[in-house]
Amino acid sequence: MTPLLSAEQAVLGSVLLDPGQLAHLDWLAPDHFYRPVHQALFAALCKLRTDGHPALATKEPVPLSWVTDAVDEAGHHVRGLTAVYAHILISACPRPEHAPVYGRMVLEGAIHRSVTEHAIRLHQAARADALQGQVEGALHHADVLAGVLGDLARRWGSEPSPVAPAAPPSTASVAPPPVRADRVAEDEQFLLAVLVERPKAMDEVVGWLRPGDFADSAHGQLYRCLGALHHRGEPIDRITVLWEAQRRGLLADGRLTAEQLTAICDGVGPGSAEWLGEQIMRSSVARTAATSARVIRALAENETLAPGRLISHALHALGPLDEVRARWQTANGHSAPTPPPASPTEGPPTARVHAALARSTPRPAARPSERPGSASTPSASRSPSRTHG
Repeated sequence: MTPLLSAEQAVLGSVLLDPGQLAHLDWLAPDHFYRPVHQALFAALCKLRTDGHPALATKEPVPLSWVTDAVDEAGHHVRGLTAVYAHILISACPRPEHAPVYGRMVLEGAIHRSVTEHAIRLHQAARADALQGQVEGALHHADVLAGVLGDLARRWGSEPSPVAPAAPPSTASVAPPPVRADRVAEDEQFLLAVLVERPKAMDEVVGWLRPGDFADSAHGQLYRCLGALHHRGEPIDRITVLWEAQRRGLLADGRLTAEQLTAICDGVGPGSAEWLGEQIMRSSVARTAATSARVIRALAENETLAPGRLISHALHALGPLDEVRARWQTANGHSAPTPPPASPTEGPPTARVHAALARSTPRPAARPSERPGSASTPSASRSPSRTHG
């Protein structure tokens, strides 16, 4: 059995032994538990507390009805739960007064799972957008993930601020889907050809298109050469570009050949640099979103990361996507939207944070915990972006 499942059992066992421990677990929700049977049982215990079960008011030993009523209530929502398993949960709890610490372990596991799930959704949306040449799905799921990270930070009792990890997780570079790779390469070559043929078109894209937006690194380096010539006010043509590429070592290291550059610069027809640049930006947004998602998933699957560090590192991993998104909005003439205010969490924030930050110092139990009767024996989530036709 994993430590997480042991912690889930200990939380439930502590509440079955001492209903008063629920007062220290207001910040824990049923969906924070991994096993459905544990979710149903914790929800049932919370419902009995809300309904004012007699076991909460008596100062006598906990009546057996507290256990049986919880099992009966949970049985309406999940199959296979018996009183025998409730007794196993009771025997799995070392100390009922440590319930807040056990609950904090459960919350920690839930944070890792939640970040993983949303990172997977972001990656799937980014890949779908890359196939369709869109960006809306990826940006929507990135916003959802950022909101989830902020909410989880508040639940954990920390500030949601991006922090770079000491050693970023290694992930493979994300390439465009095969069905789109040829189209992306054609757009990049066509744009470079248009910019060499009509140097004034650089003014249409230089403000928001960057070399890193090109899927082909050689195309990105060639665009950097064009940008350097444009910045220095020097003439742009096939010869000057070739010379600039040589000065930057692109011909010496084999990333680009004179024949490739000539093929790009010759034979171009009319084209819109702005429209082509936007197509390249679409691909860049999708690739960046996929890369961020993979990094965040790798972080979330690292069980040694504390939730506060995980959240901070995940927010940092979304930074490159935020930068690309800002330039995408500039290309489309949109200003960056103001994020909606975070909805306040239910319950008193101070008490919730204090409970969530409980460490090894146990809280004094509301009353001496008593094992109930026969239960003592253990049994076996933008507006569509403008496109150019």
